[in-house]
Amino acid sequence: AQMQRIPGPAKSALLAHFTTPEAIYYADRGERALVDGITAAQLDALEDRSLAEADQILGFCQRLGVRIITREDSEYPDRLRGIFDPPLLLYVQGRMPAFDDEVAIAMVGTRDCSQYGARVAERMGFELASQGALVVSGLAKGLDALCLQGALRAGGVVAAVIGGGHDIKYPSENRYLYEDIAATGVILSEYPPGTEHKGSHFPVRNRIISGLCLGTVVIEAPRRSGALITAHTALEQGRDVFAVPGPIDAPNSEGTNRLLLEGAIPALSAAGILAEYAGQYPHKLRLKAVTAPEPLGQRNKKEAAPESQTDTLKEEPPLPVLDLSADHGLTDDQIRILRCLEEGVMQVDDIIETTQIP
Repeated sequence: AQMQRIPGPAKSALLAHFTTPEAIYYADRGERALVDGITAAQLDALEDRSLAEADQILGFCQRLGVRIITREDSEYPDRLRGIFDPPLLLYVQGRMPAFDDEVAIAMVGTRDCSQYGARVAERMGFELASQGALVVSGLAKGLDALCLQGALRAGGVVAAVIGGGHDIKYPSENRYLYEDIAATGVILSEYPPGTEHKGSHFPVRNRIISGLCLGTVVIEAPRRSGALITAHTALEQGRDVFAVPGPIDAPNSEGTNRLLLEGAIPALSAAGILAEYAGQYPHKLRLKAVTAPEPLGQRNKKEAAPESQTDTLKEEPPLPVLDLSADHGLTDDQIRILRCLEEGVMQVDDIIETTQIP
């Protein structure tokens, strides 16, 4: 708990000198002062030997179903262990994938996205997951959430990295997405339960997002954007950076277009991104043309056939009708969802809000 209040480089220096946290805990001030770069304020913080805060954190984790893994655990990804200032430990909710064996792709972008960015994010998340990639992102509103939603729609395993405690759902509008990801994938944080999601945490968190992945895809980013911080962090870590090109006069594409000028790989399709790793991971990837389903309520309108051809078109059979009053074998939750749809087309979020079913 005391180590949480010490900057990452100082923690790494202490561990390099003493090897284990236990040795740091039992060392006296004079021994700790021998560590290069350690400051008097940091030595003062380590003088507090009370374990009350640590016990409180462990209690929170147990109630939330959150596990703790450290750099010394076998579950800790080697990809992350090898970056500059890797997190001392990770708070894990859900099932931890074997990141070192996965084609993990980070997807990031601006919160205030355009319709173009939203469409590309959800579609590319769907296509990447459909072809065998593990999609990693933050859980911010906007493009982060849309990338993860697209991957979940494809039945993929996803990972989200947050900038606070697992017990604080931020933003609150993504609370149901939290539950879906925790049930099928994993939510990671280096911050203990009870930690607020502060703005200063997000740039620090970004090094974990890129560090877990082979490459980072920037969907849409203005000139000053947290997504660009993730891209530059990925470059520093020796990872690939992809950027989705956008209109030259669109402010939200100014950052991505600049990345392309600087040498980022154009992200024109999920298959094009994954082709970079097909030789390394042939057993993981299923490169193919994938058509992402249209968002709910938006169906492609086919052009009307010329009058001379109408007699050759086959009439589609009528859609079946389900009588909800009959014995149909549906569950109560399924019936509640169908009742909502009697009013017409509804977005998934609206159904969730109406039925209160996660």
